[in-house]
Amino acid sequence: MRVLAAAIFWLLLLAALPWALATTPRQGDGASSSAQIQALQRAGDAVVALRVTATDGAASAETLGVQRSGSGVVIGPDGLILTIGYLLLEAETIEVMTQDNRTLPARQVAYDLATGFGLIRPLVPLRGVQPVPLAGVGGLVPGELLLAATGSSSGTEVGFTRLLGVRPFSGYWEYHIESALFTSPPIPSHSGAPLFNRNGELLGIGSLFVLESGPGHERPTPGNMFVPVELLRPVLDEMKANGYTRASVRPWLGLSSSEQDGHVQVVRVDRRGPALEAGIQPGDVVLEVDGIGVATLEAFYKQLWKRTSPESEVELTVQQGTETRKVRIHAVDRMKTLRKPAGI
Repeated sequence: MRVLAAAIFWLLLLAALPWALATTPRQGDGASSSAQIQALQRAGDAVVALRVTATDGAASAETLGVQRSGSGVVIGPDGLILTIGYLLLEAETIEVMTQDNRTLPARQVAYDLATGFGLIRPLVPLRGVQPVPLAGVGGLVPGELLLAATGSSSGTEVGFTRLLGVRPFSGYWEYHIESALFTSPPIPSHSGAPLFNRNGELLGIGSLFVLESGPGHERPTPGNMFVPVELLRPVLDEMKANGYTRASVRPWLGLSSSEQDGHVQVVRVDRRGPALEAGIQPGDVVLEVDGIGVATLEAFYKQLWKRTSPESEVELTVQQGTETRKVRIHAVDRMKTLRKPAGI
């Protein structure tokens, strides 16, 4: 039963807490151990498991699957749940599994392409769940002990991890944020997993498994990337009102790319994206965007997103084999390409 699993979760947490408090860098006097235990208990109680089914014909099913599972955390007094957005891409049904062993239908409130966050709200009120407070990344130091929690069919699972660093992150899927949290050791069920500090405050939402270089490590260290919730603060009201942010309305080409030897190389071309129609192929190297040289994913995306209209013509200079050519692509608004459930 989930109640029993939750009890086991807290026994494990309380057993590990003295070690966590002793090895975590302190900032000022801090709260008492009793207050910290209560805050961490509130944080764990706010974690839920999510089960999502994509709509028929969803293009995102090719990479994310039709059946998806992950975690979320309650951040609003009205039961608003924060998770990672890709779980909700082209969702037909969303279910929330709570700590008191209930499975509740939910609806999508927002999916934000720019930050990567998703918001959902259960259609049935949650009982006895307090929202967790949000925290910024200021004051975090490499090596700091953090707590990652995941929801599952058997209850909440907890894992301790350490901060490797905070830095910008560029994703292969036309995604960039100016700050991301990198932790190790990794947690396997990272999708939507909340990351808490020692006071039970929410720091970030799990996105990826990564290989990241940390302090004192000569080789890349396996870990996770979390999207910091401080990116949510300035756009939360906009997301709740509109379902996305203005920053999400930007040109999209339908490319998955990576940085290789100081170049941007195309790894995959979306079958419904405009780049495929324009003749872009996996293996092509992107040299310029509108005549401006780009050598990193960050430079590539920022040059692309300078356009005020998402649906505009973009000129890429690409190297295809031994040939260098200019390709004109009519970019599109990514939000308009996503399938919606029947009736919406």
